[in-house]
Amino acid sequence: MTMRAHLRSLAEVGASLFATLFATGAASAQTAPADAAGAESPGGVADIVITARLRSEDLQSVPLAVSVVGGTLLDQSYTINTQGLTTLVPALNYSSANPRNTAFTIRGLGSSVVAVSQANDGLEPGVGFYVDQVYHARPATAAFDFSDVEQIEVLRGPQGTLFGKNTTAGAISVTTRTPSFTPGATEEISYGDYDFLQVKVSGTGPIVDDRLAFRVSALMTRRDGVIRNSVTGRDHNRIGNQAVRGQLLFTPTETFRLRLTADFANFESDCCTQVYLRVGQSLRAPARQYSALAAGLGYAPPSTNAYDRLTDIDAPLGVDTNEGGVSAIADWTLGGATLTSVSAWRFWNWDASNDRDYTGIPIQLTQHIPSRQDQFSQELRLASYGDGPLGYVAGLYYVRQTITGRPISIYGPAAAYWLIGPTTGANATPVPANLLDGYGQDGHTRFTTDSYAAFGEVNWRPLPRLTLTAGLRYTHEHKEGDYDTTVFGGLETGSAALNSAKRSILRPQSYSASDDDGSLSGRGNIAWQVTDTILGYASYARGFKSGGINMSGLPLDAQNQPALATAVVDPERNTTYEVGLKTRLFDRHLVLNLAGYRTDVKDFQATIVDSTQTVALRGYLSNIPKVTVKGVEADATAQIGRNLQIRGSLAYAHGEYADYPAGPCPLEAQGSATTACDLTGRRLSGLPRWSETIGADYALPVGGSGAIVLHADSNWRSGYYGDPSLSRFTFIEGYNLTNASIGYRSDAGWDVALFARNLFDADYIQNLTIQAGNSGLILGTPSDPRLIGVTFRARQ
Repeated sequence: MTMRAHLRSLAEVGASLFATLFATGAASAQTAPADAAGAESPGGVADIVITARLRSEDLQSVPLAVSVVGGTLLDQSYTINTQGLTTLVPALNYSSANPRNTAFTIRGLGSSVVAVSQANDGLEPGVGFYVDQVYHARPATAAFDFSDVEQIEVLRGPQGTLFGKNTTAGAISVTTRTPSFTPGATEEISYGDYDFLQVKVSGTGPIVDDRLAFRVSALMTRRDGVIRNSVTGRDHNRIGNQAVRGQLLFTPTETFRLRLTADFANFESDCCTQVYLRVGQSLRAPARQYSALAAGLGYAPPSTNAYDRLTDIDAPLGVDTNEGGVSAIADWTLGGATLTSVSAWRFWNWDASNDRDYTGIPIQLTQHIPSRQDQFSQELRLASYGDGPLGYVAGLYYVRQTITGRPISIYGPAAAYWLIGPTTGANATPVPANLLDGYGQDGHTRFTTDSYAAFGEVNWRPLPRLTLTAGLRYTHEHKEGDYDTTVFGGLETGSAALNSAKRSILRPQSYSASDDDGSLSGRGNIAWQVTDTILGYASYARGFKSGGINMSGLPLDAQNQPALATAVVDPERNTTYEVGLKTRLFDRHLVLNLAGYRTDVKDFQATIVDSTQTVALRGYLSNIPKVTVKGVEADATAQIGRNLQIRGSLAYAHGEYADYPAGPCPLEAQGSATTACDLTGRRLSGLPRWSETIGADYALPVGGSGAIVLHADSNWRSGYYGDPSLSRFTFIEGYNLTNASIGYRSDAGWDVALFARNLFDADYIQNLTIQAGNSGLILGTPSDPRLIGVTFRARQ
């Protein structure tokens, strides 16, 4: 029997064991994840300490909807990045066609990116991403693997008072492990299918006893590609991640501490492409739809089954991106309060090559946008501590961000046939086959943001069990954007009709825009400690996200000219009402938290694809007049005896375009004329109605020197639309993803485990794209196939 066959047999045994566990234990728990560390607790579920209100508090005493995943659970579940985090947090949704085009939504709100090259530098995210209290302005930096993480908190709903910067939908707060004066080290190595290799190491200890400590950590992740190029034989969508972090902790006195951090991470790989998913039918002439176009060239895709994971792309493919920075966090303990300063500088570099037509047809030869982002941020805040009747947090915040880019596109010999057709213009001018061969775009973009804020929040306990909270934040932002592109190449011609056809594909654009916004956001909350183990709360919150600037070129008007009025989009404002219940039941052996909410968003900022153009699809920023989301959520953790813990989560969300009279038309409603479609009352794209997670950890003591440990987590999501046009051809079916591991943990400080990602080899689509040219071809990113491997960990 081969090694791989042995691994699969063990995985099947593990799956059977977990099925038994769930069958005997599921009656004791509802749904959802709450435990951060997954620690055994003979007295019940262990307490979880969070910093969602910028001070350390017990999760069950904080009247907010928060999902917490601790470092132990991250390790046990092999959650190595934010994409994997969605398996443990059902209200969190992740979409990424490649690292630059990464987007998060919480409760369906945030920023949506639906395809490669549709990220817009002028659009701020609606979900804030923070690492060790430092805001990361570009969502792309969240695509890197986790390194030495202590805990992750996912704050659901507007967090504009304390987190501020663009957290209208919520925030993801990552806390890494701090230096310790007690020497220690960890080592971990995993190897599995597709030559998956991951190595993690960390070390900590004193430099000067009780005064100066260090911590260093590093990781490397490698995996072969899972999409095979049938022409070249290469495997695409590989993984190549590495990261390093160094820290110093300086504690010269009992009342002062300074934490210095420097980190660097990079991702370099043969990535990222998609495969044939399906063909949709529009109202355009049959000769201008995919089937006829492909037949005219004698072309057929290597497979019409997306889960064969085959492509025949003929353009260069690759990603080379890195990010890093330095930060200094200083804490001074004063009489009854702590003064904190958070200073940080960060950068992000990006370059990638894409085959934007995703086929073996030479329509587009190259498309990439080399980019550089720099940001500086400074926060100063004062937070009370102690258990008095009055608590507060107040502070000032500033961040400056600069992004430069160079958009480059070059078309190939089949572009004119595919994108324009045999004739063009009112007089049906014949189109030469080589009209667009070598026709391209080059340019420069620059986007800057200066954001200033002052904030404060007060918690007052007028009665022993009643707490009132009120918070306000004023934010002022100034943004400037410059966009300048030129065109070159292609067939030189004096024909006005042919030159107009070329400009319909790419045209030189040059414009500058700016935006100044100032707004007040905040929240009010009333919390009632019904008993020592039950907390009820109700809250009202207002969120604000400043206006955006289109930094990917402007859509064209009816005269085929850039629509300058679309250069700036309006600010986004939302209002959220929420009620919740947090409980510890059965002598703390069951933790059950419930939340119900309604969010109304005015001028929702979204990336819209201009489906009215019959040529290259353009993604640009736009405001949707009103979006509404309402839902319920449940999180539960049950400790059954000393050795079994079961977690569950449930998220139901009903999102709709409450007012959207001029939305993009779905493919099946598109004809040759420029039109818009009324999407009012239709479902919000990118949001599953239902998402559920269940997980378990079981430890079986063996011989007094260790334990057999089992872990499983399973997430099911219902179907949703993968494109804002809500075309039936872009509907992504629901799916279930299950991960599991079985191993031995020694009391001597080491463990070995067999793990399976996507245990049941589920096939599903992660995201999809409508091919440029609106031929009707739909591309998709298939799920990663099952990966089985082994892990060895050691702790000193």
